[in-house]
Amino acid sequence: MTMRALIAGRGPEWVLDEVDVPTPGPGEVLVRNHAAATNNADLPMLAEADSTTGGHGREFIAGFEYAGEIVAVGEHAGRWAVGDAVMGSVPASFAEYVVVDHRFVLPRPEGLSSESACALPTGLLTEHGALTVAGFTAGQDVLITGATSGIGVIGVQMAKALGASSVIATTRRSAGRGRLLGLGADTVVVTGEEDLTDAVLDATNGRGVDVVLDHVAGQTFAECLPATAEDGHVVNIGRLAGAASTIDLDALSYRHLTVHGVSFGFTRDTEMSGIIAGLLPDVLPAVARGEIRPVIDRTLDITDPAHVADRLRSGEAVGKIVLTIAQGESREKKEKKND
Repeated sequence: MTMRALIAGRGPEWVLDEVDVPTPGPGEVLVRNHAAATNNADLPMLAEADSTTGGHGREFIAGFEYAGEIVAVGEHAGRWAVGDAVMGSVPASFAEYVVVDHRFVLPRPEGLSSESACALPTGLLTEHGALTVAGFTAGQDVLITGATSGIGVIGVQMAKALGASSVIATTRRSAGRGRLLGLGADTVVVTGEEDLTDAVLDATNGRGVDVVLDHVAGQTFAECLPATAEDGHVVNIGRLAGAASTIDLDALSYRHLTVHGVSFGFTRDTEMSGIIAGLLPDVLPAVARGEIRPVIDRTLDITDPAHVADRLRSGEAVGKIVLTIAQGESREKKEKKND
């Protein structure tokens, strides 16, 4: 049995082709995928696999986020059953079927469409994991840099839903201010017009925030340190402005700050299981209530991969691009019709 999937490693673009449907092994489930969402890593990985420009040329199924329903369950796969509505984050998600370790599957809240659900898992896991690492508790002030990014918008809503006293969000352009306020931010700092450190200190009466979720890095990371309260926590998640930063160690030491670096795409299995378990009691109910929702730029079909890549390359996408994956006709069925 075959399925349609977007393949990288055959040139500068994803190629829609048919490959074998994977079989779930012990501890795994097979998900019929209805929708998948893009991530920042998709284009770099496509370019790195392009042998025509010096890439490695190894073929793989692209994508990381999915939403659909379970159609087969391997042995020792927990309590999952055929027909369960699910979502999650796993490599090879730009395909009609995905095999997933049962520990890393998230239940899809009732009433949440696959198109919306697929754009949530990476953001939910990353932002909740970062808040957990920082020891966040209700009543604290949180700063989120790069808040208009696909993951940042989830962080704004999550911090608010989990009881942050105030959420300060940053954006490079004033056009993002209204969007972030609408998502629950109490204060928006436009870094193209304001000094980030001064604006955060002004918003917190000179105290600074308790927790920083930094998606930008570069010099923004350095500017976050003096904007953090004594004994506060700064978590670097993304590096939209580059991986290098020159920091003032006095700002770090005199405030007794703790800095964390996270990369949940490479998290060890035992850690990921804990992060997923942490979502269940508080975060998924907030999703079900509509307090945390994805920002979707547009919805395209998996049969139009060039349009998806072009939109990502334009840099104009606001939020996730969602790929819908309707049930296709397999090569075997087509051949039987032609016999």
